[in-house]
Amino acid sequence: MSATADHAETSPAVRLGFQPEQVVQEIGYDEDVDQELREAIEQVIGSDLVDEDYDDVADAVVLWFRDEDGDLTDVLVDATTYIEEGGSILLLTPKTGRDGYVEPSDISEAATTAGLSASKSVSVGKDWSGSRLVTPKAAKSKK
Repeated sequence: MSATADHAETSPAVRLGFQPEQVVQEIGYDEDVDQELREAIEQVIGSDLVDEDYDDVADAVVLWFRDEDGDLTDVLVDATTYIEEGGSILLLTPKTGRDGYVEPSDISEAATTAGLSASKSVSVGKDWSGSRLVTPKAAKSKK
């Protein structure tokens, strides 16, 4: 097996479901984000992450969120407007004991209220945990 293939299998970006040529929008960037994870995502998608000012829909959103960043439900609802039907949001929150830690029950409640399905939380770096939230395809269609 080549070193490149081995890296691709172990890359957190690949494990989190990112794919080549996706447009990934980043929200909540600050100096505390995990630069290695950002670089891994950019390597997989083959381009830079787009910022909050991007004016088209994205395939996925990377959302850095800390407890002091406001109402998580509101932020998640806003994030869903940036992604394609059936797209995903990678919600990144500080790990237990870190400044800005968000309770898993708060994440689950906010995701449900925002109409998203949450996956189990996974470690994505030294200081951050990630939850992959998906938009149900049927939920986006108008009734």
